[in-house]
Amino acid sequence: MSGHSKWATTKHKKAAIDAKRGKLFAKLIKNIEVACRQGGADPAGNPTLYDAVQKAKKNSVPNDNIDRALKRGSGADSGGADWQTIMYEGYAPNGVAVLIECLTDNRNRAATEVRVALTRNGGNLADPGSVAYNFSRKGVVTLTKQQKDRELTEDDLLEIVLDAGAEEVNDDDETFEIISEAGDFVAVRTAIQQAGLDYESAEASFVPNLKVELDADGARKMLKVVDALEDSDDVQNVWTNGDVSDEVAAELDSED
Repeated sequence: MSGHSKWATTKHKKAAIDAKRGKLFAKLIKNIEVACRQGGADPAGNPTLYDAVQKAKKNSVPNDNIDRALKRGSGADSGGADWQTIMYEGYAPNGVAVLIECLTDNRNRAATEVRVALTRNGGNLADPGSVAYNFSRKGVVTLTKQQKDRELTEDDLLEIVLDAGAEEVNDDDETFEIISEAGDFVAVRTAIQQAGLDYESAEASFVPNLKVELDADGARKMLKVVDALEDSDDVQNVWTNGDVSDEVAAELDSED
């Protein structure tokens, strides 16, 4: 995917900033609590919980925080909120489609914050179904090429993940991104683990079917919308179909 590696680097930098602000930790903890409540407290029998816990650990969430989330989700401790998952659809400037996943205990607050984040940054909220068709629900597993005992090649990886349901492997400079049907990413992740490889993330995601190519100004405007949305505690994930080339991504990185 054009520009994905540099664009991913930009997003990783932002994720590190979010972690320092504590917002990322809070959202990861919320994921654990909800996954535990919906599928049980045993990660071995609840793949969604397993991946939520692993994602939290890989982002350095303290074990005590994880344990408390598990207890709240299982009902062993009181204080768990009544979280609801809500999807909103909208547009950023230049016709960039935006999917927004909220996990909230207050639907009115979430809707207001999403609307304000969009409209204040040149975007707008869209009717249900008017944006979602631009995306497909897919499983996405990422891992670094440099593993502890070797440099992983694309051929090596394909041999491991194809039989597990992988549809494609994208070379993203220092990492590989494996795309599968949403129901197959656990099998893909398991195949990677059984091969003795370490992965960065494994989750169901929304992958754009059609992309909107952006220049530097368009990319900045899209980022402003994404930043504003992700600043809301109720917003868990934001997906867009904006396409940023290597050159534009490098220009944005140079401005940081």
